[in-house]
Amino acid sequence: MEFILVTPQARTHVALIQLNRPKELNALNLQLMGELRDALKELDENEEVRAIIITGNERAFAAGADIKQMAGKTAIDMLNMDQFSTWDQIRKTKKPIIAAVSGFALGGGCELAMTCDMIIASETAMFGQPEIKIGVMPGAGGTQRLTKAIGKAKAMEMVLTGKFMTADEAEKQGLINRVVPVELYLEEAFKLAGEIAQMSPVAARLAKESVNRSFETQLDEGLHFERKNFYLCFASEDQTEGMNAFVEKRKPEFKGR
Repeated sequence: MEFILVTPQARTHVALIQLNRPKELNALNLQLMGELRDALKELDENEEVRAIIITGNERAFAAGADIKQMAGKTAIDMLNMDQFSTWDQIRKTKKPIIAAVSGFALGGGCELAMTCDMIIASETAMFGQPEIKIGVMPGAGGTQRLTKAIGKAKAMEMVLTGKFMTADEAEKQGLINRVVPVELYLEEAFKLAGEIAQMSPVAARLAKESVNRSFETQLDEGLHFERKNFYLCFASEDQTEGMNAFVEKRKPEFKGR
């Protein structure tokens, strides 16, 4: 891995991925995204990992896509490059992912943060989709996820003007989970990930899948999917352990089976 740093067990059952192109403000080139895809796939298959954190550095989570790789390309060049297939694979990660964001999360950086399941931000975090300023538009989910998170009017303003949103604004609009001082943002992400990692990995996977399905279906279909996953929980050893522990008034020991 050249452009990311991976710590499979940064904390108990929590893995850390750090984007590592500091001179380029962690601009998302094809190689970095490929490395991120491969790392997430490995962590998804690692039974010791139950939650994953993606972060950058204090100055930038990721300041956008690597424009140098796209400048001068034709529509057919971009089609053949097929860069978004990598994003599709990242989106399919089964384990919960938390984005720990400080500084710039712009363009592809904002889209990557939104691809994660939760976002913890430092007070310096800035979110935006400024693609309009270079003659294009978001292409990795920005128009879709941003609209679902903050509503049509606010999303339309950000996408059509390229304006940034501060961390405090993002929290008020429901884009992120919470804002903390810059020296605590990664620690807060670990705290949240640690809480999730104590839960049943089976239930967490099925619950994540069900929440994500709510954005893709009508209510009746979503409820049907949720109930099917609910029943599936009862095929797991974790469900038996969790309910027995509750009855016996002790802490459950989940094993992901």
